[in-house]
Amino acid sequence: MKKIFVWALTLIMVTGLLSGCSETREESIEPKKTKDGKIILDFWTFWGSETRRPIIEKIVNDYNASQDKVFVKHTFLPWGDIWTKNLAAIAAGKPADVVINDINSVAHRAKNGQAENLSQYINDDGFKDKFYPELWKTVIHEGDPYAVPFNTDTRLLFYNKTAFKEAGLDPNKPPKTWKELETYAQKLDKKKGDQYERIGFYPLWGSFGPESWMMNADNGQGYIDEKGKVKVATKEKVQALNWIKGWNDRIGIDNINAYKADFGSEQSNPFIAGKVAMMVDVGTFYTQIRDYGKDMEFGVAPVPAISESDKNWSQGGGFVAEIPKGSDNPEEAWEFIKYLTDKEAQTYWATKNFDNVANKEASEKAMNMLKGTDQEIYKATVENLDVTKLHPVPVDSPDYQSKINPMIDSVLLGERKASDALKDAEESVESSVGQ
Repeated sequence: MKKIFVWALTLIMVTGLLSGCSETREESIEPKKTKDGKIILDFWTFWGSETRRPIIEKIVNDYNASQDKVFVKHTFLPWGDIWTKNLAAIAAGKPADVVINDINSVAHRAKNGQAENLSQYINDDGFKDKFYPELWKTVIHEGDPYAVPFNTDTRLLFYNKTAFKEAGLDPNKPPKTWKELETYAQKLDKKKGDQYERIGFYPLWGSFGPESWMMNADNGQGYIDEKGKVKVATKEKVQALNWIKGWNDRIGIDNINAYKADFGSEQSNPFIAGKVAMMVDVGTFYTQIRDYGKDMEFGVAPVPAISESDKNWSQGGGFVAEIPKGSDNPEEAWEFIKYLTDKEAQTYWATKNFDNVANKEASEKAMNMLKGTDQEIYKATVENLDVTKLHPVPVDSPDYQSKINPMIDSVLLGERKASDALKDAEESVESSVGQ
């Protein structure tokens, strides 16, 4: 009897605690509307830095002031956390109303029922024409849009004009082909014994990895084409991987590793510090040079093409505004997304962040508003969007890169031949997509 009493008392206490917790949770749940009757719209982003957060919140505040139907509440979630929390909230039936998400995985979320189909809200046949075609293409799944492009990026060759002059190169004539890039790099190298004081160029520094160089060599074609055909082991990609391996052999892994640690910083970035003469990076890298380069004399140019007869293909990414599946206020969310991606908000974002936006008209306006070097570099990024390719994650093989990257590493480490490694990678990816 004593044991039963203790058990019953414990049960009552636990039930009371759970009841109290439930009441606390219910009390803590925010109302669906503000005191003055506006619908609360939850908006999640990962823009929490001291530079970007004030900009997105200014856009949100402007929207709140522009109408009296909704109140947009901006919530910052750290990079990485936002993706997992978004999916968890959708699964729990309590998602945000609008979330900023990765552009290359829109189709994946569409297939899995994690994003709203926006075709029911787009009544303007010309709506898609506001955006760069390459970006709009990535938000389509089985003919319907599931997001709206917000911003993007592109990569350029940054080069040190002072170093060019020292090496006897024309600072107004950057390399246009891979062959010229090699020739220029060797002239720009500075060595003291076996140690490099300056490395002319190394292809994997900056933000242009093996996949980007292989795409550049293969007429802009990524690992999987638009029809789902796997194209990992093309002769052009094999050639590109061997070309990258050649840089490892010439410079030496020890020298490469000695420089690698400094690329995470700003002031000591090897390019800004003058230890690297040329580097491929995103257009926004310019702001680091501007802020930390102490009047560094530099230029930008398209990424060199594999040959004179080829285009200067670059690779891009970006983010979209999306309505998670199950939003309580999808119509109101759509109205906010239209505002986020329209000319006014996009122009403000572009000029304040020096960021490439998805809205074409806003992009042109921002370019004209900027002055001096800001305008010169931004203009180069806008023009480069014409040769910038995005490569969405295939819905049938979301982990395809994990099958390819180890094979690439084995080649760069000298363990395998490029042709054999990429052939094995291609067969592995084909098996995962059912080819």
